[in-house]
Amino acid sequence: MSSNLAEKLEQEYDLDNDIILLADGFEDAFIGLGKQFTNLYAVYDRQKCIDILMQRDGMDHEMAEEYFEYNVQGAWMGNKTPLFLTRS
Repeated sequence: MSSNLAEKLEQEYDLDNDIILLADGFEDAFIGLGKQFTNLYAVYDRQKCIDILMQRDGMDHEMAEEYFEYNVQGAWMGNKTPLFLTRS
């Protein structure tokens, strides 16, 4: 978890001891918080995550998308697993 992003969230939002799980290494793809009933979730732009993998790790688009789907989007971290938004 990025301490800078975590600190920013704590400063900007009154989280009332809510735990927000963040996706390591994808701070630039973070777009905000989503809420469902009483649960808060970190929300990321899916395409920006793939772009980060391509730029940071030198993957081509197909490889980055496959890696993202299996290792990032497909990683279950419990009820606070981050959400990945696909823009239409």
